[in-house]
Amino acid sequence: MSASQRSEPAGPARSARSSRGVPGQAGAAASASVRPECPDGPERPDSELLAALLDGMDAALCAFDADGTVTHWNHEAERILGWTAAEAVGRKGLGGWATRPGDARDVDARLTEAMGTTGRRVHEFALLTKDGGRVLVRTQSSAVAGADGRPAGVYCAFSEVHAQVDLERSIALSEALLEDASWNVVLVDADLRVAVVNASAAGALRTARKAAPGRPLGDFLDQGAEEAEAALQHVLAEGAPPAPTELWVTLRDTDAADGFEGADSVRCELLDDDEAVRGEGADRGEPGAAARRRCWRSGFLRLASPLTEEPTPLGVAWIFQDVTEAKGQEQESARMRFRGNQLHRATRAAAECEDPMEAASVHLDFALAGFADHALIDLVLDPPPGAPEDRVRLVRAAATPIGAPGPCPPVVPGGIPLGYPEGHPALQAVDRRGSVRASTRRLDEPAAAQWAVARKWPEDTVHGLCAVLRSRGRTLGVVTFLRTSSRRAFDRTDAMYAEDVAARVAASVDLAVGRR
Repeated sequence: MSASQRSEPAGPARSARSSRGVPGQAGAAASASVRPECPDGPERPDSELLAALLDGMDAALCAFDADGTVTHWNHEAERILGWTAAEAVGRKGLGGWATRPGDARDVDARLTEAMGTTGRRVHEFALLTKDGGRVLVRTQSSAVAGADGRPAGVYCAFSEVHAQVDLERSIALSEALLEDASWNVVLVDADLRVAVVNASAAGALRTARKAAPGRPLGDFLDQGAEEAEAALQHVLAEGAPPAPTELWVTLRDTDAADGFEGADSVRCELLDDDEAVRGEGADRGEPGAAARRRCWRSGFLRLASPLTEEPTPLGVAWIFQDVTEAKGQEQESARMRFRGNQLHRATRAAAECEDPMEAASVHLDFALAGFADHALIDLVLDPPPGAPEDRVRLVRAAATPIGAPGPCPPVVPGGIPLGYPEGHPALQAVDRRGSVRASTRRLDEPAAAQWAVARKWPEDTVHGLCAVLRSRGRTLGVVTFLRTSSRRAFDRTDAMYAEDVAARVAASVDLAVGRR
């Protein structure tokens, strides 16, 4: 039974007031399927229209006059019970043929009650089919008034209970999904605009339920909108995918761009000073993109109208759940396993190196895989006689090639120190004996390149991580890892890994310095 069955049964009764087939009026039509001969005139089209309406209904319908005689019996009633209109019309009540004798009195009483009241009456009772079977039906009965306003009969629209229950269950499920479901549900129309969202989805999209309809996904998603729309288009064209899909999206937040342009557009963070921020900028706030980036495990259902012969797409139901935390844990576990394996492999490879500086370079080569784009080793240069000992000077000992990825071979350290400006992250790492992260927050490439060149780093650098080299209670230098704009900024987990690598590099560098 379709959704139209809940409203259509009342239609024929209203139309019958001005037709010849109304119970209780003279010359009433015998049935919708068996129409008597009617004279030519304005009443003929009304009678034919009434018959067509009754026979085209999705619900079974029968009508009774004031005496309880069947006056109408449409095709759906014939399909459910097997009795044709010719066999049903003219019978007195339903007892003895459409209901069991024991149920007939109760059924007739309910129909009589409906005739004497206003509005519809909903009942459930069992009817007999022509072959002797029983069918549990749900009926909606309503009185039909005559020309004088008095009850002239009653019509009864009915359908099989299981069909009605299926309909009500579908409606209840839809309402529950759109109201109380813990999953996020978004209904998107055929134009890929949001039609309906439930409360959970509204919270996930950071909007209000009433503000979402009619807006494209790009209004809510900063990144990932194209992937989501491509998935929705695929579902509209080919149907739902066989398995859930994981979509990574970044929520749009106008406030997230605030702070990208500060006085120096740079932040520098010391990792060993209880969240302290020193050096190149006063704004250490993490970029909002990391917090706004979410992983949604999504399922899609194509919606089609059940009221048309060929399914007409109404849109797509997008049901998703936020699994960002679980995916983050999975990625973190995979990252830790990979890095641990790289450290193990680097240790074995470095053990085969005769030159300690070559061993230090091998450690960096293994550490760069999936971690950074460039690496540098700067060693502390002993101060000349008479120079202040508190002034830190660094000299380059190893570096990856500029312009293309490659190994980090050692270079012959010269006596000329690097021209690092005051407050450089490497100098801060030596001074603090800890790790320092630094990132440019400038969005344009020329400004970012200028920031990197000022720090003696490759032009494509946007993120840096400096870890101090310590061995036998001495500071030997700094190892620096650099990332380009294609990678995210370094986090604290990255800093811990860099410190593990730095400890191994420091042991090799200490051995190399001792041999000089």
